Amino acid sequence: MRMPSSLQGRLALALGLGLTVLWLVTAWATATLLRSEMNEVFDSTLEETAQRILPLVVVDIISREEEGVSQRIATLREHEEFFTYIVRDDQGRVLIRSHAAEDADFPVFDGMGFRQTATHRLYYDAALQGTITIAVAEPLSHRAEVSREVLIGLALPLIVIIPFGLFGVFWIVQRSLSPVRRFSNALASRGAQDLSAVVDRSLPDEIKPVAKAVNEVLDRLERALVAERSFTSNAAHELRTPVAAALAQTQRLMTETSDTIAAGRASEIEVALKRLTRLSEKLMQLARAEGGRLRSDALSDLCPVLNMVLADFDSTAGLVRIQRTLPTDPVLSNLDPDAFAIVVRNLVENALRHGSSDTPVKLLLTGDGTLRVINDGPPVAPEALAQLTARFERGPTNALGSGLGLAIVKAIADGTQAKLAFHSPAQGRTDGFEAVFKLPDGGSEG
Repeated sequence: MRMPSSLQGRLALALGLGLTVLWLVTAWATATLLRSEMNEVFDSTLEETAQRILPLVVVDIISREEEGVSQRIATLREHEEFFTYIVRDDQGRVLIRSHAAEDADFPVFDGMGFRQTATHRLYYDAALQGTITIAVAEPLSHRAEVSREVLIGLALPLIVIIPFGLFGVFWIVQRSLSPVRRFSNALASRGAQDLSAVVDRSLPDEIKPVAKAVNEVLDRLERALVAERSFTSNAAHELRTPVAAALAQTQRLMTETSDTIAAGRASEIEVALKRLTRLSEKLMQLARAEGGRLRSDALSDLCPVLNMVLADFDSTAGLVRIQRTLPTDPVLSNLDPDAFAIVVRNLVENALRHGSSDTPVKLLLTGDGTLRVINDGPPVAPEALAQLTARFERGPTNALGSGLGLAIVKAIADGTQAKLAFHSPAQGRTDGFEAVFKLPDGGSEG
């Protein structure tokens, strides 16, 4: 039998089986003891019966006029006779027998005391210097029947008690482990951004060290993440001003110099500085995705946010580059509007950068909060598809990019319990790439 995987199941099973075995062993020991006591009582009854009947029989035999006459004692009414007896003389002749006694059940007298055959338990006694003997017999089946009835009497209550006992054990174990389940559920229900300590003063003493260790790990992890996010955000922010200044100086140098070689080098520096500017922006978005509050307490319509982001792309990429299908009704969500704007911007940038330049990008938002962004292009291999959300990981393309866009979207999805999926080829097609972002369910961030 396979052991349950849960501690509650293991404890309930072990205690239940232990109690069941204990009850059965106790019942067996009790039955054995009772059987021994009953044998003593029945043996005493056999001896007492012989000693009471024998004097009466002796008087009756002495008062007879004829010797050696066999007499069967009649019964007043029909009844089941468990004890039978036979009285013999010293020549083995039967003088008196009970009405149900059979000669074959009574071996020849060979001394006073108890005897046992295959079918009966007997007691022998004698009087008048051994000239008159009596044998009282009891069927062994009678004792076996009494033992069975005793065992049944012991087992029937157990049949009722054991299920209730097992239920009681399971209930007690379940109640005892309820603080552990609350602690586990409190950890499991937390968002990726909530690393605060879990406090439950009702935990058993054996689990408190585990809870303390978990809280200490959460605290160390939170401090490490805060330090990492702070460094990323501050570094990206501090880079913006000097990079912008360097870019301005480079562009001024390009307009003022007449040296074509210097102008070419300045152009290369401009491209590198612009790339560094985009990288710093992505790092700030990543810090925002991993460290900020990504869900609000109130629902808001995200369609205006989407239209605002798409308007920026229309001004730079052109109106025909993005084909959009938007719902007429509001799309309500507690996802932070800034976080949603970051998601849309990175997914559309990724589609524009890696899709075919002569094919528009398709963007669809449904009323249930599912955002789909589809671009044309060759299919992405499954092993490469699985690595696209890693930081600084780029697909098999020569297009410029930092490799952070999809990692930022993945961080926001993880931090808000949203669903993010990639398909290549796109769903219903033989080529292309499709990103699907499902807005998180209602309810504010825990």
